[in-house]
Amino acid sequence: MSSLAAMLGATIPPNEAMRAAGHSPGLSWLGRTGTPAEGSLPLHADQVRRFRRQGFLSIPDFAPPEAFEDLARLRFIFDRLFAAHTGRKDGNYFDFAGAKTEEASCAAPQMLHMSKYAPELLDSPIVQQGWKVARQVLGERARMIVDHGLLKPAGSAAATPWHQDEAFWNERYHHDGLSIWIPLQDVDEHNGCMQFASGSHRSGVMPHQAINNDPRIHGLEVAGLHPPRVVTCPLKLGGATLHHARTLHYSAPNHSAADRRAYVLVFTGRVRRRIIPCERPWNHAKPAPRDDGASA
Repeated sequence: MSSLAAMLGATIPPNEAMRAAGHSPGLSWLGRTGTPAEGSLPLHADQVRRFRRQGFLSIPDFAPPEAFEDLARLRFIFDRLFAAHTGRKDGNYFDFAGAKTEEASCAAPQMLHMSKYAPELLDSPIVQQGWKVARQVLGERARMIVDHGLLKPAGSAAATPWHQDEAFWNERYHHDGLSIWIPLQDVDEHNGCMQFASGSHRSGVMPHQAINNDPRIHGLEVAGLHPPRVVTCPLKLGGATLHHARTLHYSAPNHSAADRRAYVLVFTGRVRRRIIPCERPWNHAKPAPRDDGASA
């Protein structure tokens, strides 16, 4: 769901990992997260087993009771950053589903590295809960590589087509990635909740292309895909979904009269360099969002 070539891991020197992931080693704001706050494990053992079997998990009660006020604060920060097009000059604000970078014409605005522009996000109970879940699923090597925001404006006709997050990532490494998708309002099929192809994480990365096969568009899709086992995950505010970086997922257009907001935490566990890199030519056929943002 981001353009990151995500490869942070204890097996890679930190500076090399940051550069390979598309960061400058000097951009260390995510390092402020440290270790998550102590507390009981957020997932039951059967939930972890289900995640490993399905490649995704819906958690209706992801937010702990003390975090509900924090969700309102997070939504306020989200709206402030998106209204200002924050990060556009850095290439961190762009249209995921269209070729434009200005919000007036954005089909699906996305902002990478929200906590770079609002560092207080890293101390929130929601992010701390995300850390606990990531450590439980990925182990002690879990690292947060990016937090980002996804906006589907009210009445938007843009779907997020079927894709795998790892299709964006650097082909020189094996990844064990996890995304935690946190809606900032109730979500269902009408406004674009998450949908997953159960078990698809076990099949490797499928061939992708730019959405509509337009190399100007940042987003990717698996063209013509109709997964046989689709699970739709509506959620009330306070819920979240988890999915593996190789799990096929989709969200429908937002047909509602209100914007649909989602805050996403992306973690990776162990990362290993491939002996023989795989090929992902779709990532070499289009400009990076950073280039688009700088020239807009």
